[in-house]
Amino acid sequence: MCGILASFNNNHNKADYIKSLGLMVHRGPDNTGSYFNEETNTFLGQNRLAIIDLDPRSNQPFKLGNYLMVYNGEIYNYKELIIEHKLDVKTKSDTEVLLSMYDKYGPKCLDYFNGMFAFVIYDLKNKNFFVARDRLGIKPLYYRNIGNKWIFSSEISSLLSLEDSEFDNFGLRQYKKLRMTIKGYTVFKDIKIFPPGYFLHNYQFKQYWNFKIIQKDKPDEENLRWLIEDSVRLRKRSDVPVGAYLSGGLDSTILTALLRPDDSWTVGFKELNEFEWSNIANENIRSNHHQIVVGKKEYLDTAKWMIRKRREPLSVPNEVLIYLMTKQVKIKNTVVLSGEGADELFWGYDRIFKWANSAKVLNLSDFDKYYCYGSDIDNEIIDFALEGIDGDSVLDKIAYYFQIHHLQGLLRRLDNSTMLCSVEARVPFVDHRLVELLAGTPFKWKMGDSFKEPLKSIFADLLPSEIINRKKVGFPVPLDSVFPDTPEKETAMDSWLMFNINNFKEKFLD
Repeated sequence: MCGILASFNNNHNKADYIKSLGLMVHRGPDNTGSYFNEETNTFLGQNRLAIIDLDPRSNQPFKLGNYLMVYNGEIYNYKELIIEHKLDVKTKSDTEVLLSMYDKYGPKCLDYFNGMFAFVIYDLKNKNFFVARDRLGIKPLYYRNIGNKWIFSSEISSLLSLEDSEFDNFGLRQYKKLRMTIKGYTVFKDIKIFPPGYFLHNYQFKQYWNFKIIQKDKPDEENLRWLIEDSVRLRKRSDVPVGAYLSGGLDSTILTALLRPDDSWTVGFKELNEFEWSNIANENIRSNHHQIVVGKKEYLDTAKWMIRKRREPLSVPNEVLIYLMTKQVKIKNTVVLSGEGADELFWGYDRIFKWANSAKVLNLSDFDKYYCYGSDIDNEIIDFALEGIDGDSVLDKIAYYFQIHHLQGLLRRLDNSTMLCSVEARVPFVDHRLVELLAGTPFKWKMGDSFKEPLKSIFADLLPSEIINRKKVGFPVPLDSVFPDTPEKETAMDSWLMFNINNFKEKFLD
């Protein structure tokens, strides 16, 4: 939806803030708005990507009574909230609904929201602020706090434009082993990730939602289907066209079949792609299906540009493909549905979940073997990744890790690559109602005779038999041919990770 920047108790001038906000104009090219109080050195700014209520009355910062807010995301159930809570609203936007709910309930308002969001509310009367992020961290929010001088931003680059930061070697080591940073770390020492499911009030972080795995029977499949359909229904709400990524995999085929968009999209290399499968998936959907072909030079040149633009390494290799595809999506669509989250709900990573189901002890070497990416041995990072994970069994612990930590990397990848193109990606499988319903359901039901058996069963009427019987594959990138000079004792994934780190350091040291 947008890019936000908010600062409290810092010493920067308005021009500095406007310049910093301008680095995120791709996140919201439709309007830029800001508030600056020189006396208190308070700044709130937003670049808006107009999606719901395109009227300028919904531009931000948005004011209601004594409250001023900048907000990134969507509250999908805003229409229901207006009716259920008898809200008196003047616009047709979810922005006003969010602030009205906060005005009525305070922090408790977060319990009522179904959506993806990161927002900052400033109380003009009491001179304090409230910050919150959605339960599962779909929308990004970074922050810096030094000596109670707080600054929040949708992107790292904006924070760095206001004040430099040193490398965090521990964060870089996480990246080399996990392809991402976790537990609030970034690759910079004093820039942190605002924790999902938390709010900040009176300078204190408080958790308002917690993921718990409680053993339970399999859900009623009719209710499960209704929840997935309802999640798509809510995420169709838009005043601009909505498209879908359609790779021909199970998850994207289900979402696209439920959405029935005018346009759908996939991407690949000439020598490695899923075009045949996406054509099969689209036969019954009959969307205008677009297949984007990427060359190796274009891939590497784009990866370098993205690293330098974002001021951080990329995560998985297909992040570049998502960006190049979404550049074309923007021609037709400003909103797109994507299938992230289904593998975490239904254990689509069958190799590691089958191991976890049979394992008695969660040890570092097995986790390294079944999950980690870089070839370097770094048990301290693996131990850090597994520390404090809830669960009575190895299976529960792995399920927790994937839902809370692994998914974060995928969501950051998706948001970074789509918002660079001024396109909002929505993820129906990352609906907290689905996460809560499926946590702790039986291994045998989820895994079945083939991966994601429940999804295949409940949506059999929408799926071509070829898609149901297709073996799972990842989002393909031919790393061996992209990096043909990989040393003998290393892998192509090692080359990808070092390519990112080297280009990142080169930009940072410029």
